Amino acid sequence: MNSSKNRAALAAACLCLAPVTSWACATCGCTLSADAAMGYSALPGWRLSLEYDYIHQDQLRSGTDAVSGVPDGNELERETLNRYVTLGVDYSPSSDWNIGLRVPYVIRTHSTYGDYDSGEPLPPPSSSRSSSIGDLRLLGAYQGFLPNHNLGVQLGVKLPTGQYGTTVRFNDGPAAGAPLDASLQPGTGSTDIIVGAYYYQPVGENFEAFANIQFQSALTTKQHQPGADFRAGNATTLSFGMRYEAQPKWAPQLQMNLTHKGVDQGALADITDTAGYVAYVSPGLTAHVAGGLNVYGFVQFPVYSDLVGYQVFPRYTFSVGATFAF
Repeated sequence: MNSSKNRAALAAACLCLAPVTSWACATCGCTLSADAAMGYSALPGWRLSLEYDYIHQDQLRSGTDAVSGVPDGNELERETLNRYVTLGVDYSPSSDWNIGLRVPYVIRTHSTYGDYDSGEPLPPPSSSRSSSIGDLRLLGAYQGFLPNHNLGVQLGVKLPTGQYGTTVRFNDGPAAGAPLDASLQPGTGSTDIIVGAYYYQPVGENFEAFANIQFQSALTTKQHQPGADFRAGNATTLSFGMRYEAQPKWAPQLQMNLTHKGVDQGALADITDTAGYVAYVSPGLTAHVAGGLNVYGFVQFPVYSDLVGYQVFPRYTFSVGATFAF
């Protein structure tokens, strides 16, 4: 079966990247390209999607290496478990245009030993548990440049709908009642601009290559009071890969996801531990179930990281999702 027929059979879903609502470290949000995972589509109509992302940060890293501890005076984090459930709604009035809404629900647990002091016994960890709506994303796309609609550009916004600032606090431990870092809140409190572009092209009879890039930057923030200000660092994600489309019902795929996260800024920012470069390799499988229903599953393995400061980092992440086109 040729690529264009496979794209129709696996008619898919969204023209936006997987959610990166609020990163608890430099680049620990899910960077999987969900649109490439399902195969780009130029079919008009509605699409509903649901995605689950699991990101367990339990490895302490600095620079390009895993480390066993931190210098005196630095925070010694224990772990952060992020789970995102994201509802998506897309509408394409024609083959040229698409608009999509992403509504993330953020479930996060976090624990830390606080500032490390080698001269004192390690204290019990302080921990937090929270679950709430994150920051909504609204993204438009135009792909009418070429006859095959295989080149597109994106423009959108992230809205400050999630809790931010000092809202979520530690539940227990020595720091009980104290607020979490601003980067660990479900939202960032900022309105961000999102710009991106994507391209895909059949390669031979049974393969399709793709690439996309997306940049996100805060334009305005609700956290601008002196002494209580915060602005998340800019983020850039580049993904590219290949899909094998010989079968009408399933399509294995391999993605490479590269991310750079800039330093957070402001009095509430953890300036020394919130930036870096990360590369993931992401194998996965897409399957056509019936009619307009399609599912996918991917695992991300970090193959390179260069992190500023000391950050807990995932050994792997996984994402599963489903879309229904009508």
